[in-house]
Amino acid sequence: MAKELNEDTSFNVSIKTLGGIAAGIATVVGMWFALQADIAEARELPVPPPPAITHMEFDMKDQLVRQTIMTTQEDVKEIKAQLDKLNDKIDRLR
Repeated sequence: MAKELNEDTSFNVSIKTLGGIAAGIATVVGMWFALQADIAEARELPVPPPPAITHMEFDMKDQLVRQTIMTTQEDVKEIKAQLDKLNDKIDRLR
């Protein structure tokens, strides 16, 4: 049979257990206040400087790189066409 809990029910807790519980609570409370202090300090830190490259500058550089790639691609096509012509001339000369 299960024991019934009422006003007369008692239980024993040792001093060692109470000390452990108190130490655990003190640790949690100490960590909470340390965290709050770190947050307050972080709020007071200086604002980071603006980035060295702006979004607009990045877009312009990206566009320039893409344009350079397209121009290089066209140049390669022209060089291939010239190479084909030279190969044809060499074949006719043989």
